[in-house]
Amino acid sequence: ILRFEDTDPRIKAPLPEACETIRDDLRWLRIRWDEEYIQSLRMEVYYEVARKLIERGGAYVDDMPGEEFRRYRDEGRLERYPPRLRSVEDNLELWDKMLEGAFGEGEAVLRVKTDPSHPDPSVRDWVAFRIIDTSRSPHPLVGDRYVVWPTYNFAAGVDDHLLGVTHVLRAREHMQNTVKQSFLYKHMGWKYPHVIHFGRLKLEGMIMSKSAMKEIAVAEGLARIDDPRFATIASLRRRGIVAETIKKIILDVGVKQTDASISYANLASLNRSIVDPKARRYMVVVDPIPLLVVDLPWEKRVFEIPFHPGQNLGVRRVAVEGPQTTLYISASDLSLLRRGAIVRLMEAFNVEVVEASRKLVKARYHSESLEEARKHRAQIVQWVPAKENVEVEVLRPEGLVLNREQGLGEPALASASVGEICQFVRYGFVRIDQVLRGESESRTRIVAIYAHD
Repeated sequence: ILRFEDTDPRIKAPLPEACETIRDDLRWLRIRWDEEYIQSLRMEVYYEVARKLIERGGAYVDDMPGEEFRRYRDEGRLERYPPRLRSVEDNLELWDKMLEGAFGEGEAVLRVKTDPSHPDPSVRDWVAFRIIDTSRSPHPLVGDRYVVWPTYNFAAGVDDHLLGVTHVLRAREHMQNTVKQSFLYKHMGWKYPHVIHFGRLKLEGMIMSKSAMKEIAVAEGLARIDDPRFATIASLRRRGIVAETIKKIILDVGVKQTDASISYANLASLNRSIVDPKARRYMVVVDPIPLLVVDLPWEKRVFEIPFHPGQNLGVRRVAVEGPQTTLYISASDLSLLRRGAIVRLMEAFNVEVVEASRKLVKARYHSESLEEARKHRAQIVQWVPAKENVEVEVLRPEGLVLNREQGLGEPALASASVGEICQFVRYGFVRIDQVLRGESESRTRIVAIYAHD
């Protein structure tokens, strides 16, 4: 059963796109459901059960100020609370007035009768229905059609019974709700389902608070709920975490009452082991610096480079013109390019550095073999041609901050597809988020989201 609990249009206003996002998440996780229910479309069902509950003497309309109820409750005099002593007939009449809109927001609630002396005050005669002014806080699905809305405990409790739920798995924070709902079931003569409570699963280094997500969305004008900083299924998916990783983490943690905390590093380690054998490799240089290479012993040379060092995923071809050419390397490699150093351009040839600065690095062709590079203990750097490359932007989530790094990628990256998880060599695994092409399609821009090393 897939059930959307959306009966609080004011405090926890449902997001219009949330239902479809949740459906997409479940399909991506290969979880199928047989029945689907949206609680805001079942209001008449809850009204009918509420009427039966009143007729059984299990609920009453409370039209007194909230502080008056709390005074009776906290002083242990709830049994003598005036609204609680009303007849069934009077309560039914007041219930009808609530439904007709005779009361304003906060002027009346429907309470479930419980143990007036229960040790937990929150259990004593808990609220089953309250009035919400939907002319000011319209519901995204039903607008202002209803003003009397069930609380979570009432709607979920009723649905669990009517939909034939036998086992309820919910967070440990709902343990007291189990106690509250048991009174509803007792009044209605229903058998309470078996309940299993579990602790929270926290993902360190990512935003899990819904209020924090909302603050960021408002502050930055975002409309998407799959921001890569968020610890949602949609966000992890967009970031390049695969379904197999999430399912294995959940199964490894299991159903326990204690809270569990998982570091993003552990999640990344598991994800890396799954995606590494299938991820194509691309050379990308961040914060590019031009590298002028002279004395190349060819007019033009095409290097065939495997997409993967250990798997047969095909090859890409990168052309290098001669006898001199300009390439780009990453600014982070500048410290390796001291004068006289032998450096290997990955999967290609070796050069000797003539001079190096932040504006330009000059080098001359030295040799081609990997053995020669090893003999000189040459550092290996990735590179891209200056004449033919792809613009790259990488989004790197770090806590509340979403950093953006600019770079250039090798020509083969232009053929990458949205959703592809690949490795930018010596940078990390990323997921391709956007592939943007110019009007002539001669220039491609890739937007990727950093997943992990």
